[in-house]
Amino acid sequence: MSSDAAPANPLQSGGEFGLLNTDALPQRPPRNKRRRPQEPALEDSHEEENQATKPKLEENASPIEPADAPPPLPDDLPAYRSAAEGDYKFEYLDHTADVQLHAWGANLKEAFQNVALAMYNYMTPLTGISITTDKEHQQEEDNDNDNNTRQFHAQGHDMQSLVFNFLDEILFNFATDFFVCKEIQVTSLDTEHWKIEAVGKGEVFDQSRHVSGTEIKAITYSAMQINETTNDAEIFVIVDI
Repeated sequence: MSSDAAPANPLQSGGEFGLLNTDALPQRPPRNKRRRPQEPALEDSHEEENQATKPKLEENASPIEPADAPPPLPDDLPAYRSAAEGDYKFEYLDHTADVQLHAWGANLKEAFQNVALAMYNYMTPLTGISITTDKEHQQEEDNDNDNNTRQFHAQGHDMQSLVFNFLDEILFNFATDFFVCKEIQVTSLDTEHWKIEAVGKGEVFDQSRHVSGTEIKAITYSAMQINETTNDAEIFVIVDI
């Protein structure tokens, strides 16, 4: 019995293995692809996690400090003075091809004293300087200076020129007399007529006993600062080395 109707078997005739008639198979409904949502930035996701896990503080409650938080710096030691040389009130700040002296004190007199000591200490460590009697130079001293003391006088037309001339006078004395002051006391500071007087105590530099530091060639006005507030004063000076 012959029939022209298509075979019900979805496999069409074609030898031992028939070919699959895909049209005869039930079709799956079309899929609507959903666009993948954009992933949030890593920092935002972390911030959301931190906000979710952070405990809520009650109103007017103070934030909880972490147990391992470092203690705050004392009020009398700002961060930029943390590089002080030993117990001295001065430090050295890096500068292109030069060095910046930074000294401070309770007032301008003390700041002047410490900036002078900073200059001496840069040329030779003050820890190796003693205040002793130098018998070899004892007979060469005049009435103003004994063998371990030097007098310094300087004058300017404003505060910056006074700092410059004071340090320049000390540097000239070191270059000619090789005297290094371990201690300096400003005996007079006239900020009306811009005059200063100081006394230094120390000894003559001896290359066989003292350590040679870095030579200071000149004082400069570059970036010079003199700041004074209640119970505090500081001086910044760049010197040529």
